[in-house]
Amino acid sequence: MLPDLTFSRREMLRRSGTGLGALGLAALLADEAKGAPKAASNPLAPKVAHFPAKAKHVIHLFMNGGPSQVDTFDPKPELTKQHGKTPGTLGKMTERKTGPLYKSNFKFNKCGQSGVEVSEIFPEVGKCIDDICVIRSMHTNIPNHEPGLLLMTCGNTQAIRPSMGSWLTYGLGTENQNLPGFVVMCPGKPVVGPALWNNSFLPGVYQGCHISSLDPKKIIDHIRNQSLTAPTQREQLDLLNQLNGLHKDKRGGDDQLDARIQSLEIAYRMQTEAQDAFDVSREPLKVREAYGKGYFSDACLTARRLVERGVRMVQVFYGAGQPWDDHGEVEKGHRAKAKDTDKPIAALLRDLKQSGLLDETLVLWGGEFGRTPTSEGASGRDHNNHGFSVWLAGGGIKGGMAYGATDEFGFAAAEKKVHIHDLHATMLHLMGLDHEKLTYRYSGRDFRLTDVHGVVVKDILK
Repeated sequence: MLPDLTFSRREMLRRSGTGLGALGLAALLADEAKGAPKAASNPLAPKVAHFPAKAKHVIHLFMNGGPSQVDTFDPKPELTKQHGKTPGTLGKMTERKTGPLYKSNFKFNKCGQSGVEVSEIFPEVGKCIDDICVIRSMHTNIPNHEPGLLLMTCGNTQAIRPSMGSWLTYGLGTENQNLPGFVVMCPGKPVVGPALWNNSFLPGVYQGCHISSLDPKKIIDHIRNQSLTAPTQREQLDLLNQLNGLHKDKRGGDDQLDARIQSLEIAYRMQTEAQDAFDVSREPLKVREAYGKGYFSDACLTARRLVERGVRMVQVFYGAGQPWDDHGEVEKGHRAKAKDTDKPIAALLRDLKQSGLLDETLVLWGGEFGRTPTSEGASGRDHNNHGFSVWLAGGGIKGGMAYGATDEFGFAAAEKKVHIHDLHATMLHLMGLDHEKLTYRYSGRDFRLTDVHGVVVKDILK
């Protein structure tokens, strides 16, 4: 016997979960529910931060594989002087056997009014250095890709914990209900794969939306219904939500079912807005030429288009696998990848600044660790977790500065050390979140992105 599907209008809206009607009703009743969380029926609705935020969005430009700090943003004159010699007591344990000290083959130039030194392989980013804070004293736990990637993206070396994009959308929601709150662009999968943007024990609606192809036709093909009109789809989805509501009520709530309902709703609404957001051909030719051609260039331009439409976090991986992992011929490899990324990164920063979005968008550049100042083989570099560089721009960050330092060769963080937990705490702080209060109770304890660590690096904040 079929279940009774006769509901009052209010009951129908409630059972439709995240239907457009329910969203409208939640907005109308928000003023009546004094003291209650706003839009509780929609977990992606914007939420009030712990304190006033300086940033609203995050763009993470992830150079997965581990770029070399001494070849990019941490010049070491002493390394050049001591080229070919053994590092002595400053030598650190490395993942593989490495040889003598190996100088950078790139020239460093003082850039901008601040005079911060940047490698010649990043000439366009160097022109933006007055908006950038380079942290030269980063360090992490382990010199292996898998735990390094997990720690940078999820705050823990072991799978599976929620990614920082999931934590952000859990804590703040997102401004645009027609697009995912957390978008990940990567052409394929990096080492570890989807675990890097997973929701783990957080509700499934906070998982990152992985975009492999940036062809808007291919993106939309996954969600466009070729047979039914939008009103008919809406009717079907409302009926499906009613059935799902009955199913959920019998089981006392189900996070996975809630996530499925949310994903169906987002897919329905994405049919119109996603086509516009991901179609970079709609940008003026002059803008597209400023970013250049290729997946990473299009991803940077798309990242700007997404944050201006209210997406909370956008993660852009340079490529599948671990492309910056130059164990051999670091000069050739880094020069090619810098050439591929320098122009679009600079265009993104300029674009955000021109539109005023840089003031409210935090941009992070870096890998999961750095590389050794000693050689591996004839001309490569091994992984180095003891010291490396990342940089931040916009969203309340002081520009035109270098913070912290590694030792004279660039082996290990030596001054004003910053761990990845500190980086995460600082990023959450800029988003208006106290990293010690952003918690989720699971398996008998309160979890957070920074675990039991993390200190906000206040010296780099405006």
